[in-house]
Amino acid sequence: MLWLISLAFAASASMQQQMLDAHNAVRARIGVPRLVWSDSLARAAEEWAQTLIKDGTFRHRPQSPYGENLYAVSGTEYLPQQIVDGWAAEAKDWDRWSNRCKPERICGHYTQLVWRETKEVGCGVARGGNREVWVCEYSPAGNIVGMRAY
Repeated sequence: MLWLISLAFAASASMQQQMLDAHNAVRARIGVPRLVWSDSLARAAEEWAQTLIKDGTFRHRPQSPYGENLYAVSGTEYLPQQIVDGWAAEAKDWDRWSNRCKPERICGHYTQLVWRETKEVGCGVARGGNREVWVCEYSPAGNIVGMRAY
């Protein structure tokens, strides 16, 4: 039997604030506007995190109207700051001036995190067995080909 816990992230004011603060600290370092928390995005994120745990998969939501960052952890639990730090670490491979990631590197989590035009974020997390899946949804979505992140 699959053990599944929804952490009710959408309802936890402390966790919301930690996640929002972590996002906004990264955004402040490069001078893009702060995000605000969206309960509706958080509900969508938590629902998708639960789906990924139940299915045992790790993939982006098909045809999502949102920007989306995913993070999976096995054998331990993470805090919001650790999740955002993981995405923000991709900044070392991002070249702002060319608007490109270094070859064969991943930067899309970072660029969504700091996408200038994004205004709202909502996140959710679910655990099953020894696995934890975090999802953050962003509106409006970022990572639009041909546009600059910031």
